[in-house]
Amino acid sequence: MAANQGERARRRLSTEERREQLLSVGARLFSESPYDDVWIEQVAEIAGVSRGLLYHYFPTKRDFFAAVVEGESERMLRMTAAVPGVPAREQLAAGLDTFLEYAHAHAHGFRAFHRADAAGDTTIRRIYQRALAAQEKQILATIAADPELGEAARLRPDLELAVRGWLAFTTAVCLEWLRGSDLTREQVRDLCARALLGVIAP
Repeated sequence: MAANQGERARRRLSTEERREQLLSVGARLFSESPYDDVWIEQVAEIAGVSRGLLYHYFPTKRDFFAAVVEGESERMLRMTAAVPGVPAREQLAAGLDTFLEYAHAHAHGFRAFHRADAAGDTTIRRIYQRALAAQEKQILATIAADPELGEAARLRPDLELAVRGWLAFTTAVCLEWLRGSDLTREQVRDLCARALLGVIAP
């Protein structure tokens, strides 16, 4: 009886709901274990679906991983979205706190994502470039809206390049921190914040 109820509950999920469920399971597993230790069979078992159904949504494990990191990149963008009326300095600190907390909690997946990008995985590289462009646009808009920093930023023709370089710097610092740095999250946050603010408003 319980099994039949479970089957009916699973059938009630729409295609999009099922996909989101699988991605949620994947995000958790890739955060807890290295990429090579996550198995599709494990994802299917936790989600309560057949392996064949999971492959229907994602033909390969690499496709599944790419979909997970794309979804997580979009979630991070929403989590660090600009808040109108809040000074850019405060938003920068809060956004970095969110980013570093997420990276620490999802260290395995974070490292796997950047290893794949560095190795030239074309699918991951496209996801990375889209996420980078969206983050850059979000940061530039936040700076421009700030009464103090916006005025200084308008005098910097190299601002876009500086922000792009800062995003790469912050990622590199975060990866080093995850390897076992003695710095606290607050110290890493302040280091990254000073690096950007020093460029915008020296």
